Amino acid sequence: MLRHGLWLLIPALTACGSGAPPAVDTAALQAQARDISQRFVGTLLPTLQQAMASGGPVNAIEVCAVQAPRIAQALSDETGWSVRRVSLKTRNTVNATPDAFERSVLQAFDSRQQSGEAGPAINPAEVRDGEFRYLQAQPAQPLCLTCHGNNLAAEVSSALSRLYPGDTATGYQAGEIRGAISLRHALN
Repeated sequence: MLRHGLWLLIPALTACGSGAPPAVDTAALQAQARDISQRFVGTLLPTLQQAMASGGPVNAIEVCAVQAPRIAQALSDETGWSVRRVSLKTRNTVNATPDAFERSVLQAFDSRQQSGEAGPAINPAEVRDGEFRYLQAQPAQPLCLTCHGNNLAAEVSSALSRLYPGDTATGYQAGEIRGAISLRHALN
């Protein structure tokens, strides 16, 4: 009986010492990613609202150009995750151009939303190439349309041209998925 029990343990012990990757707690990682995403929005949105109140949309564009990347970098430094915003219609081509995975997820966002799924509920996550990847859809809110909508004021268009040559992040309507907050976390 003892011998039979040892034979059952050998495969388990071998797997433990074989260098097999440990199981990934995707639920915990998704909760962390959701929290980081909410912190990003919770920091950026009041910053933009304050900029709009104190200097109008041109001021908000300038604040967004500087503050959004700083907020993402601060969260990245603090958490060990890579945090950035991405969109199929980029404004900042240096920071916001999606990689192949992000592009495919962003393309799926539109059809998911058109099928009735609410933007905040669209937050796919998966383990891919040794990383945990998470994207949180960002629907266009009324405040966003001041600089991302269809009918932009002349001074807004001018500021966008000056700060973001080649900007394509306009023409949105309220509720459309404008992009995503993209998070990555290395698993090794």
